[in-house]
Amino acid sequence: GLPFSNINKALKKKEISKLINVSFRKCGLKETVVFADKLLQNGFRLATKAGISIAIDDMLVPPEKPAIIERAEKEVKEIAQQYGSGLVTSGERYNKVVDIWGKAGDEVSKVMYARLSKEKVTDRHGKSVDQESFNSIYMMADSGARGSAAQIRQVAGMRGLMAKPDGSIIETPITANFREGLNVLEYFISTHGARKGLADTALKTANSGYLTRRLVDVTQDLVVTEQDCGTHGGYLMRAIVEGGEVIESLRDRILGRSAAEDVLHPENRSVLLPAGAMFDEDNIEELEAQGVDEVKVRTALTCDTRFGICATCYGRDLGRGGLINIGEAVGVIAAQSIGEPGTQLTMRTFHIGGAASRAAIASSVEAKSNGSIGFNATMRYVTNSKNDLVVISRSGEIVIHDEHGRERERHKVPYGAILAVKADQQIKAGHVLANWDPLTRPIITEFAGKTHFENVEEGLTVAKQVDEVTGLSTLVVIDPKRRGATKVVRPQVKLIDASGAEVKIPGTDHSVTIGFPIGALVQIRDGQDVGPGEVLARIPVEGQKTRDITGGLPRVAELFEARSPKDKGTLAEMTGTVSFGKETKGKVRLQITDPEGTVHEELVLKEKNILVHEGQVVNKGESVVDGPADPQDILRLLGSEELARYIVDEVQDVYRLQGVKINDKHIEVIVRQMLRRVVVDNIGDTNYISGEQVERSE
Repeated sequence: GLPFSNINKALKKKEISKLINVSFRKCGLKETVVFADKLLQNGFRLATKAGISIAIDDMLVPPEKPAIIERAEKEVKEIAQQYGSGLVTSGERYNKVVDIWGKAGDEVSKVMYARLSKEKVTDRHGKSVDQESFNSIYMMADSGARGSAAQIRQVAGMRGLMAKPDGSIIETPITANFREGLNVLEYFISTHGARKGLADTALKTANSGYLTRRLVDVTQDLVVTEQDCGTHGGYLMRAIVEGGEVIESLRDRILGRSAAEDVLHPENRSVLLPAGAMFDEDNIEELEAQGVDEVKVRTALTCDTRFGICATCYGRDLGRGGLINIGEAVGVIAAQSIGEPGTQLTMRTFHIGGAASRAAIASSVEAKSNGSIGFNATMRYVTNSKNDLVVISRSGEIVIHDEHGRERERHKVPYGAILAVKADQQIKAGHVLANWDPLTRPIITEFAGKTHFENVEEGLTVAKQVDEVTGLSTLVVIDPKRRGATKVVRPQVKLIDASGAEVKIPGTDHSVTIGFPIGALVQIRDGQDVGPGEVLARIPVEGQKTRDITGGLPRVAELFEARSPKDKGTLAEMTGTVSFGKETKGKVRLQITDPEGTVHEELVLKEKNILVHEGQVVNKGESVVDGPADPQDILRLLGSEELARYIVDEVQDVYRLQGVKINDKHIEVIVRQMLRRVVVDNIGDTNYISGEQVERSE
């Protein structure tokens, strides 16, 4: 039987499905069928007795709403004034306004949900206590029967920001909700979203079906052909943590997979689970209790079976709950599992009615657990004049270890952030680790010296924007297209030390040059003394369009086709030192010299934002030019494991945004099929031709 603790709680939609799952695993098929029948009858009986209906009084508009909106309006007015006096650019103003309204909407919905979810009742002793609310609307959404917090927010909170047909966000939000009623203008703005949703639904159904068809086409011949291929290969799995929040726990990622090597106890190195054994509910609980935080698991990608795949690498049959049987067509199952939610994803767009769901941009990061601070290998920082630590690496991460030295969490820290912790510092949960300005990207100097501008000429490379009110002027780097036919020059700044010589990068004969990309606002003057960590210029970040699954379906198709994205970023071809060569028309020559002295060079368009500067040391595969990653590059420079991880993570991101759960296995099966052919590079003693494409299994 089942322990009472399984059912002694509020059974919502997810809990009930979990209950059936546990019942099937513990009590077998027959019992579960009877159980499900009784559940059904009870459900109908109780739903009838409860008599839940909706009345207008159930939609509680929080009394705090006007105050929140007033506060937001005041902030918006302040920013309008700053814009009027030229302190912020119009792009920055738009970003900040949209941000303020986004936050205000979230605040209203938080207050509203708090009010809905609790009600004061008088218990039998005459005391008033807070208990979970019996509000009909709240019960429907909370139990998972119908509706979501986002929908209740539009009925009783505020409708929030809306998108124009082209996807840009209208900066005046709809402050009313459906309970209060919309005025003519608000109603008109709302039509955009509703119409876009209907049109999308009609078009996307076909699209989603076509994606499924292409996936089946590529995977249809993948079948489980043997029990165990005996490989020792596998991928390391750990919980996915983004911004300090665990998005997917280790348990969810390895459930129903097989161990690639013996799983050892973190302290005394005893074997907890032998290689080849499958992780099931029970032994995962033991692993969690022992604090194992990463496991090497067998995956479809490392399976050595020549034709098809082996049962051990695939793991549990997700439909039946045991190890997969030989002869199961796992390829088609994978294709269908990925294609099927596609249709749901398409319908999803219009439920939220075009209400702009853009994530409020994070501006700081805090620790979720106690421990000591460490930094990853690529983290570099300098101390500025205020004694703050300023991050100057692009891929720096803060890692927090517990008292046993195990990694608990890691947080990416952007370039230009100010660290609030030092290495090996002991911290408590909730401690702020770093903060930064999310709406602008700074350009920072690592060295001290006197600035010396080069190619900074008004009207040629920079334009002066004078602020009428304060009389201050800022220099904005402009596009060279507006210049005459002079040779193309890039505005940059060099540093000069006390003796008047150019400051060199330690250990090289490169002088420090910092280039200003187009659109940067220069914050310093020529000949000014600067210290390390000082901001030389800032680049405002453009406003994003709403992330919608419409970006989603094409995104999934693009990933599985491994297309090179439009303006793709560039990765470093090898480990070495960056330098800039002679510039050609419209392009910059970016060179990387490795320790042996071999030079690899690449031409990069001027408009691109180059993330590295002269003399910086980069590792192979590190990003050097901003832009979306190209799967081809990842495969070439970082290998197939990194590529698989990239595709799995990106596809999961798209589905996760919609709250759809797909098992990683399915995506891995498809990636295996994507990587199945190789090009012959070196003939050796085979009878292939160099450059021929061959199936990998041969």
